[in-house]
Amino acid sequence: MSLPPSPDDIRAKAADAPIKSGGLRFGPLGRHCVHLCVDMQRMFAEDTEWRTPWLRRVLPTIVRLVEARPAQTIFTRFIPAERPGEGVGAWRRYYERWSSMTLENLGRDMVDLVPELAIFVPPAQVFDKRIYSPWRGGALHEELRRSSIDTLVISGGETDVCVLATVLGAIDYGYRVAIATDALCSSSDETHDALIALYETRFGQQIEAATTEEVIESWA
Repeated sequence: MSLPPSPDDIRAKAADAPIKSGGLRFGPLGRHCVHLCVDMQRMFAEDTEWRTPWLRRVLPTIVRLVEARPAQTIFTRFIPAERPGEGVGAWRRYYERWSSMTLENLGRDMVDLVPELAIFVPPAQVFDKRIYSPWRGGALHEELRRSSIDTLVISGGETDVCVLATVLGAIDYGYRVAIATDALCSSSDETHDALIALYETRFGQQIEAATTEEVIESWA
């Protein structure tokens, strides 16, 4: 009797499947475009409680995307609380549950970008945040507007957490949003797939789903 597939086997099969893409329906990406790469950090790549197994699999694709436009790339970094129990409201409970991921237990160097991406800074920029969304406070939006940015290509992780918060905030601000479908990762195959479908259907007028190759070829 054959054994059921392991979680790693399932992830590998899903990752090797053809990437579905609706393409860039609203035309080529212009010069007022930035690649926003979400939370590709050591604490999600290495052996921690927040390790994202798919991160290493999509990393070469993200590197290709950054290589194409390093000066038009912004990396976000999620910065955890300093110690367990810090935070407001539910965040306090969150960091009691994830005490191993606070800065005093994790180590500050673990919030760094993975080395394969850190080498692009500069000219790429880094934007730090304390919550899932990079939009709180308006600093990122103001910086993008000063540079006349109206379009965002989004990659990184996780598809169903920080990427989701990034995408929804970008929609609220009116940016054209293109997600690089083969440059996203999550700890959950099921919700990753569900979010890709959600992005392509419920937000069809505000989100375009394209492969990295399509993004690079269409970025004028």
